[in-house]
Amino acid sequence: MTEASGQVIDEFVSSLWLEDGLAKNTLDAYRSDLSIYGDWLWRDRQAPVLETREVDLRNYLVARAQPSETGAKPPKNTSAARRLTALKRFFKWAVRERLVDCDPTLKLARPKLLVRNVGVLTEAQVEALLAAPDVTTAMGLRDRAMLELLYACGLRVSELVGLKVLHLDLNAHIVRTFGKGSKERLVPFGQVAALWVTRYLSDARGELLGRQISEDLFVTQRGSAMTRVAFWQLINRHKPAAGIATKISPHTLRHAFATHLINHGADLRAVQLLLGHADISTTTIYTHVANERLKLMHQTHHPRG
Repeated sequence: MTEASGQVIDEFVSSLWLEDGLAKNTLDAYRSDLSIYGDWLWRDRQAPVLETREVDLRNYLVARAQPSETGAKPPKNTSAARRLTALKRFFKWAVRERLVDCDPTLKLARPKLLVRNVGVLTEAQVEALLAAPDVTTAMGLRDRAMLELLYACGLRVSELVGLKVLHLDLNAHIVRTFGKGSKERLVPFGQVAALWVTRYLSDARGELLGRQISEDLFVTQRGSAMTRVAFWQLINRHKPAAGIATKISPHTLRHAFATHLINHGADLRAVQLLLGHADISTTTIYTHVANERLKLMHQTHHPRG
């Protein structure tokens, strides 16, 4: 790849950071995908990325879809879709910046993706999991408050453990969180979650902190901030008491939050905003899950199911 191609890719990635505030991992992925394409194009016909033709992109995508010489399996459709997304965004930006006259990706369709199999807890299973911690102890109260808030808001685990005390408004029942790319959003929560978080703050957090001072909302027994790994262990510690045999993770409660909202008639756009999804196509997976549950319910209970 030429130095000029590397520079224009860096300019594009910088524009993504300035305009969209994307996370570092996302920016690195865009840079990597475009650099790999730039290297391929230079090897194929010694052309810089801004001289890309539609046929180049088609040849590249076909080449990337083939098994490698080492016998590795071809990439999944999700990888191909991500790669094409990077190219589409790059050339859309290049047209806007008048670096190219036309977008060579316009006629390229994204590969169809199989709907992911998202395991979702039933409402009864969620209730059992929320009730599993021993709330007569400080750690149990913390665990109950974290589980309640996670399910009430549909937060990512990184968002939950990253909460500070000042991010919580118990009067308005609103939590301020920062998702992917440090994008801020306000998420409401109900009275039940507010009750348990209030109890945790008044009866447990001080005991866990001891003499230490922290801005973190949820802390460990040593007074340090809760981590993602520690919370994953917390969930699996309470799983047996809830009678849940399937494998679950913190993200399972986020899935349950979205699916249960849609099951009860929530608007898909509203769920998208609550989850902090940039693209509504990411949210539509939950409509599939809800529809599958409805089909199963119909088959189980309808006399002609």
